[in-house]
Amino acid sequence: MAADQPGRLRHERVDHRFKALPPDADGLTVAELAAQRRDLFGGGFTTPVLALSAEAVEHNLALLQTYSERHGLAFAPHGKTSMSPQLFARQLEHGAWGITAAVPHQARVYRAHGIQRIFLANEVVDAAALRWLAGELERDPGFRFVCYVDSVRGVELMNEALTGAGAVRPLDVVVELGAGEGARTGVRTEAGCAAVADAVAAAPALRLVGVAGYEGEVPGADGESVRAWLRRLVALAVSFDAEGRFRDVGTPSGHGSGEDRIIVSAGGSAWFDAVADVLAEIPELSRPVLRLLRSGAYVSHDDGHYRRLTPFNRVPGEGSLHSALRLWAQVVSRPSAEQAFVNAGKRDAAYDLDLPEAQVVRDARTGETRPATGIEISGLSDQHGWVRTAPGADLEVGDWIGMGLSHPCTSFDKWQLIPLVEADGTVTDYLRTFF
Repeated sequence: MAADQPGRLRHERVDHRFKALPPDADGLTVAELAAQRRDLFGGGFTTPVLALSAEAVEHNLALLQTYSERHGLAFAPHGKTSMSPQLFARQLEHGAWGITAAVPHQARVYRAHGIQRIFLANEVVDAAALRWLAGELERDPGFRFVCYVDSVRGVELMNEALTGAGAVRPLDVVVELGAGEGARTGVRTEAGCAAVADAVAAAPALRLVGVAGYEGEVPGADGESVRAWLRRLVALAVSFDAEGRFRDVGTPSGHGSGEDRIIVSAGGSAWFDAVADVLAEIPELSRPVLRLLRSGAYVSHDDGHYRRLTPFNRVPGEGSLHSALRLWAQVVSRPSAEQAFVNAGKRDAAYDLDLPEAQVVRDARTGETRPATGIEISGLSDQHGWVRTAPGADLEVGDWIGMGLSHPCTSFDKWQLIPLVEADGTVTDYLRTFF
């Protein structure tokens, strides 16, 4: 697949499908509109409008690249955070091994935009999706796909669908170790993991290449409990290797991608420091090890959930991530001295974990920006944000409020074409998303 697939998005026409974009830009291509370098505030954009900081994105991309390299980690960031092929391309340019998906639809988007290595952090038992995968693996010898297995029944369904599809290449899988009782997916015990691995060994359409899991679901997660679970994951890899379960890793399988390493993978965006620490403890195995980190929210970071939980709070010497998302909305009603309403609501702002955070006000009269002192977003309706104002708060109808957002995963999915904005307000590009 062509490496420049994301470039074709720049030829898409701008029209009513993409909210907040200037009405007078209808009919232009994305590339033509970007070339105009319009101002976010005076260039015809309608409110509400979500903006992505160009400087913050570049900083975050570079920071996780150097972090991964420093700790000997390969990196497959979770693409479901943004579902933006342009950001995938930037991540790969910054050294990413591949891109992580959660469901087959996401993998199809990745393939449509040239992604050659996909790690799908779920068990795939959908026969239609498996038939599609078999076809992709046959068509492209350089395509590498890895996914979870966490049940004997799942292995049986996968093998049945792939065999029925006439798969000519085995599908690479990793056994998922669950994060504990009451956690999300994954096999709960080491004995259960061994049973799943046995089922894979008996399934000709599958090949066991490692172990994986997600430490963010450890019940009552803290540094000690997360590291304890990660050490279980490492111990599982060591025991599987000693039992010869990875004997097919590195053997010819027709995929032509030169992959000959045992995969040990974990890593959301809240505990990647623990992942780096514990995966560094993996002893020498019969084959080289790919220590694969999958954190994805870093690319935009946020002003809530991950700002509180980022590992860089615990290890500040490693650097710091910058929040890149800001939602701008206008005050459309000021019914009392204590209350105002903006024209952004649940359809525009992430609200699954935290409400938006009022950060700055752009004065409608002067164009000057000031801190949002005494201004708080207190609730969201479908198309309105409820604003609580303290006595003396300086806010008028027509003013713009710039809001920080929590949980980037549910911010990107509300916007299909997002302006990439420099610090002075110049829009330099537009990022397409596919949710």
